Amino acid sequence: MNAIDIEKIIAESEEELSAQFKALEKIAYSNQCRVMEAFQKSKIALRHFAASSGYGYGDEGRDTLNALFADIFGAEAALVSPNILSGTHALTVGLFGLLRTGDTLFSVSGNPYDTLQEVIGGKDIGSLADFGISFKKCELKNGDFDTDAIREGLSDRTVKVVFIQRSRGYEWRDALSEEKIRKICSFVRSCGFTGCIFVDNCYGEFVETSEPTQNGADICVGSLIKNPGGGIAPTGGYIVGKREYVDKIAGRLTAPSIGAEVGSYAYGYQYFYEGVFLAPHVVCQALKGGLLIGACLEKLGFESSPSVKSLPYDITRAIRFNTREELIAFIQAVQEASPVDSFVTLEPWDMPGYQEQVIMAAGTFVQGASIELSADAPVKEPYIAYFQGGLTYEHCRYALSKILGKICKNV
Repeated sequence: MNAIDIEKIIAESEEELSAQFKALEKIAYSNQCRVMEAFQKSKIALRHFAASSGYGYGDEGRDTLNALFADIFGAEAALVSPNILSGTHALTVGLFGLLRTGDTLFSVSGNPYDTLQEVIGGKDIGSLADFGISFKKCELKNGDFDTDAIREGLSDRTVKVVFIQRSRGYEWRDALSEEKIRKICSFVRSCGFTGCIFVDNCYGEFVETSEPTQNGADICVGSLIKNPGGGIAPTGGYIVGKREYVDKIAGRLTAPSIGAEVGSYAYGYQYFYEGVFLAPHVVCQALKGGLLIGACLEKLGFESSPSVKSLPYDITRAIRFNTREELIAFIQAVQEASPVDSFVTLEPWDMPGYQEQVIMAAGTFVQGASIELSADAPVKEPYIAYFQGGLTYEHCRYALSKILGKICKNV
């Protein structure tokens, strides 16, 4: 297939996706207004970008950033910290802050993401299980919550945290919409549950016009090198929600005696503020790029999820390939079309926290940032790649032309 044919496929797909693109731009504008109003309410000023050192007592940049995120997410309180190393770290801190010996963590969306498996059930590594905290789950049913199984699970009075994973992880399912999250939070409360409803919000921020904490969740957690960092936050994570729960988690992030009163950052906070300001636009760019890639690969006979005929609920797109070689070629093509380390030839490897060998493309300015154009896959059957990100639609389009050129050699 030559370059003219590839360009025709892309142009046709763009035309077919025009209605979805307009809808995503409308969502982005709504979210940008929400973010702008929060900035103005918090009276963000240059002094909030200043660096701090030592204990960070009275760090106005840190404290105001927390208040800003809480306002954006419609929550009472927040912890936004460069000392949170990843989404997995944020989730771990949150769960350890809320659960005690004898408690049960109940996932109502199936297995949590791979990197949480050892956090939950690892042996003699400081896992939840090591501290006498139990775990149970019920699977989704045809992509929706199994209310009968949830009701039965909640009859166990040791359940103190109900866990919901918004994104698909390494699963062939749609991400969960805010409407589904709202309904299941309401259902969980109708069952008499009085504990914490906890949402892993990774990959889902600013995809719709509201967040889980505006739809019944008590806590939601994510990474700043995904959506809310806007592609420029250099590290960090966030935890937002009800103050009583955020305060407990703060005692685990630092120490029970000091909570959120300490924590400095010697490099200043500008990129965290600027990142969340840019996030609604950047997320829209990533969503449009993901739709385009899905539509074009479907024209070549590959299956992708979610459907390109509807709006996505996170920035991740799953693409099913026929062979190991096709999968690896796709991931390698994403790396080759990246602005950083485009010359690197990727190979599967034993990545920490994963059960299978993983191949991961991340030619990104911030190492591993999945709001930037990136893709990864466990190298096993079925051969499914998980594509995400793209800071600009133009880069997504450019990368797609390169990806199609390489994939077509294997079709």
